[in-house]
Amino acid sequence: MAKIGDIELGKFPLLLAPMEDVSDPPFRALCKEQGADVVYTEFISSEGLIRDAAKSIQKLDIYDKERPVGIQIFGANLESMLKTVEIVERSNPDFIDINFGCPVKKVVSKGAGAGILKDIPLMIKLSEAMVKHTKLPITVKTRLGWDHDSIYIQEVAEKLQDVGVQAIAIHGRTRAQMYKGAANWEPIAEVKNNQRMYIPVFGNGDVDSPEKAVLMRDKYGLDGAMIGRASIGNPWFFAAVKHFFKTGEHLGPPSIAQRVKTAKRHLEMAIAWNGEHAGLYETRRHYTNYFKGIPHFKEYRLRMVTSDTKEGVFEVFEEVSHKFSDLV
Repeated sequence: MAKIGDIELGKFPLLLAPMEDVSDPPFRALCKEQGADVVYTEFISSEGLIRDAAKSIQKLDIYDKERPVGIQIFGANLESMLKTVEIVERSNPDFIDINFGCPVKKVVSKGAGAGILKDIPLMIKLSEAMVKHTKLPITVKTRLGWDHDSIYIQEVAEKLQDVGVQAIAIHGRTRAQMYKGAANWEPIAEVKNNQRMYIPVFGNGDVDSPEKAVLMRDKYGLDGAMIGRASIGNPWFFAAVKHFFKTGEHLGPPSIAQRVKTAKRHLEMAIAWNGEHAGLYETRRHYTNYFKGIPHFKEYRLRMVTSDTKEGVFEVFEEVSHKFSDLV
């Protein structure tokens, strides 16, 4: 039974990864309905929160229906990170997650995200200070290392545990790899199998099929799977994995009616949360996967992502619903 602090997550929980411009409240709600056990906010800049930047503040929105939920923050300045903890506490998340894994240049160049993998002592110092600064559980998401020649994740995980971090999620690539090549889960398994480790160790990277989730659980022995890109436009992925766990069989794809209904709800919730302009923009990245596998769909997708009104997108949804109603 995996736990973050006193929060029981069940046996081999499925976690929705924190993803910039993806894991917002509307999408988290859909994934939760489909079986995600834990969800995370988009990652939030500590400096942005302190400056009272509107976009950063808005990312603190969380709702009871999505619990347990973690707010993820990133930064490299100790004073700023501690101030951020105080701001985040007001939103009353179940835990606070520190991003030590984002490989994007604009984050790394400031020494934050995966940039901190070049300065492990600072990583440990920041984590320890944050643990001492709050009663909320502190967790960490990170990568194997900066590059192939600096993979010290086993020692790093031990040190994070020793200063009070209560769970660790590890992406099976280095920063140098970005998202290229295959994720390597072997070093993550070595962390989990280290006899000194007792906190949950979650695996992340390339869990894009139910079989991969089973492999992560049974062959690599990890405590849970964090799912990112496979869920974009596909909140049903969580249900498919759980169905496979129970039956060993694949859950059939959602019907066209289900896809249209979910895409509509997603857009409606996004607009209610973030206004029409932003809501339309934020949901566009999901449409390719919502309607994946439908033949000759390019024209419809193009209209979905270029329409600048809710009514225009809904009109395309209705056309799709009628034209492809006989497809599974």
